[in-house]
Amino acid sequence: MKENEKPQQVQLEIQADDQTAQGVYANLAGVTHSETEFIFDFLFMQPNQPKAKIRARIISSPVHTKRFLQALAENVKRYEERFGVIPQREAVPHGHS
Repeated sequence: MKENEKPQQVQLEIQADDQTAQGVYANLAGVTHSETEFIFDFLFMQPNQPKAKIRARIISSPVHTKRFLQALAENVKRYEERFGVIPQREAVPHGHS
């Protein structure tokens, strides 16, 4: 590769089966980590119920998690520029399983 040439962008084709493409709804999330990974739990908590159910768990490397954080921050910024500031509510107490 010559000094001024940029690496060619690869177009990634993302596929999902029907069930995955539908997604799952989560209104609560929890994050924990170790030295080698981050664990994201996405939960659904019904109104007026003292419990929540994990709907999805994503385990990710620290490098990917940081890229995800940057992408999420950029998307929240663009959302707020278009629709207004997202109000913050009081955090839900941490739970246990």
